[in-house]
Amino acid sequence: MHIYSKGWYIAKLKERGIRFHPEKKKKLELFKIYVVRNLYNELIEAEEKKEE
Repeated sequence: MHIYSKGWYIAKLKERGIRFHPEKKKKLELFKIYVVRNLYNELIEAEEKKEE
């Protein structure tokens, strides 16, 4: 799996326990890469704010 590919983003989100889109309640695999990437970026930003 290539770094920053759709599969990589999905694997990283699943490691954090996110298997479904929080709003649309569908599996992550059904979405295009930009949706998955934005969800991952929002998660990372939220964690960084909690650490501060």
